[in-house]
Amino acid sequence: MAKRLTAFSKLLIVLLIIGAIVFGLNQIGALDKIINNDGGGDNNISNVDRDRDNSNTNTEPRRVKDNRGGSSDDVINVGVVTWGGYAGGQYFNEGFSANTKSRFYKDYGFKVNFKVMDDFIASRKAFENNEVDLLWCTIDAFPTESGVLKGDPKIVFQADWSRGGDAIVVKRGIRNISDLRGKTITYAPMTPSHSYLIKLLDVGGLGMDDFKHFPTASAIDAAAAFKSGKADAAVVWSPDDEDCIRKVPGSKILQNSRSASNIIADGFMAKTSFIENNSERIQQLYEGWMKGAAEINSSERNKAKAVAILAEGLGIPSVDASLAIDNVRLTTHGDNLDFFGLNPAYKGKTAEDIYREMKELYIDVGEKGYPSKDIGNEIVTFTKKAPRWRTVSYRSGIQATKLNGKVHEAESIEFAPVTKDEESKPAIATKRASISFRTGEFQLDDNAKRIIDLEFADIAKTFGGARIRIEGNTDNTGNYANNVTLSKKRAQSVANYLRDTYNMDINRFIVIGNGPDKPVCSENSDSCRSKNRRTDFELVGA
Repeated sequence: MAKRLTAFSKLLIVLLIIGAIVFGLNQIGALDKIINNDGGGDNNISNVDRDRDNSNTNTEPRRVKDNRGGSSDDVINVGVVTWGGYAGGQYFNEGFSANTKSRFYKDYGFKVNFKVMDDFIASRKAFENNEVDLLWCTIDAFPTESGVLKGDPKIVFQADWSRGGDAIVVKRGIRNISDLRGKTITYAPMTPSHSYLIKLLDVGGLGMDDFKHFPTASAIDAAAAFKSGKADAAVVWSPDDEDCIRKVPGSKILQNSRSASNIIADGFMAKTSFIENNSERIQQLYEGWMKGAAEINSSERNKAKAVAILAEGLGIPSVDASLAIDNVRLTTHGDNLDFFGLNPAYKGKTAEDIYREMKELYIDVGEKGYPSKDIGNEIVTFTKKAPRWRTVSYRSGIQATKLNGKVHEAESIEFAPVTKDEESKPAIATKRASISFRTGEFQLDDNAKRIIDLEFADIAKTFGGARIRIEGNTDNTGNYANNVTLSKKRAQSVANYLRDTYNMDINRFIVIGNGPDKPVCSENSDSCRSKNRRTDFELVGA
């Protein structure tokens, strides 16, 4: 028969039960702290303290507190604009606001908050005041601010290439770049729009002296000026280009960055002190962002999800959000390795190429007094302060990332074989290069190769989405049919050189032999005939 418990035994059992309950509640509380990153546990030490250098005397806060209602201080605030190129990060974050559904939070233990800051000047002030930790920028325009912004900012990764998002819209009657001569062009100085305009004019043989300037504070203002009839052409961003066409009868998109595929590269900058205190966080942010970009690039279902996130976050219709993503190349980890010079086999445009090139172009533009200083732009002062690329780039986060598989590989632009219609398609611009050939010869000598390297190879890389028409020409001596054949061999020699030296797709080239039918000189002299033995390059839009 079971024994009855004594009063003391009953009291002892009650105390043991109460103790077990208290212990269990404490364990639940500790677990909750670990999950929410508010203290306690090895997980919290890993996520918060690992990046902190106790010997660092920098007084800048390690993290800006989330101002959208989040309870954790472990938030990275990222400043963006209304643009489709940041979709990789916003998709991985499951939205724009800091939240616990974010894969940044689930996989790496920190939150990300995207702040839309379309006002350029206000966004730079926010960056200097530590209201955002990372801020959007473009490599082409970075020389105008890299030596001026407080905090010694550095580029930490590339988010996208503009592929149709930047465009120049024109009124009726303007058919090519040359037709812009003498016209009024409105644009936002020292922004990607300005960079795009400079490069577009350059390939068309025009400069900043060849048109009338209408500077505005932003690309949005440039679109408004064009729609109100104040300018013949405007450099704008998508979707304003389509809006301009709808509202200005007879207008059209003259060119966009789908052809000029390697001019505008969107990236993110951070202050040096933030990088020093948060190197692991930056690597993790980059890694997650690249995973998001790769998933969008490889799946229509994922893209649809990204479109919904973008539409909600920017407050725009889904159709515009979809177009915004279509107008960029969301860069992958492989693209970043190429762009930051970490792939020795890469022969395309690098960040250093663009930064150095645009620094010199902006200095030249500034010295000529463009644009008007009545809107407060001192281009010469800005760009002459710009440091060398090596000192304004941070590659460690990219180098430390290991992402493998086809979805993470770099982009490969391939062209279909040339059609008959494309052989005669109007050119964006013609670039004449005086490549000399001896009479009856078509092989390129060292001097000819050097001319191609200096005068055309960079244009071909910059306008990576455009076909290249190469037209060989001869003088009028000798048999006509033989001259036509010879001229085509000269053009093909140039195409083969660009393929072999710069890894360009051979299908990209439209090879034409004009023979003696397109002379640039009609005098009956040796010097004149020498000028006619030439090769012309034309960019044909995508």
